[in-house]
Amino acid sequence: NVKETGRILLVDYSDVQNLSVTTIDAARFLHDGGWDSTLRYFLTAANKSDTVVVVDSKDRRLIAKIPVDEIPHPGRGANFVHK
Repeated sequence: NVKETGRILLVDYSDVQNLSVTTIDAARFLHDGGWDSTLRYFLTAANKSDTVVVVDSKDRRLIAKIPVDEIPHPGRGANFVHK
């Protein structure tokens, strides 16, 4: 299972005959996550590592590994749009 390896695979399906796969070293034991309100950044929890990982899907790179005190669970939560 890829999530146990500590890597995130980003796959570009815009040309299914020539898939582009980007591998990002993250943290082991990735569990759950969700997108921010802009749908650019993906936050995922690495439960056994007590870390939240942030990935920039546009630039296809790791932004941050944020250490936390307890098992993280960022999930989708609520995104508010103020007009």
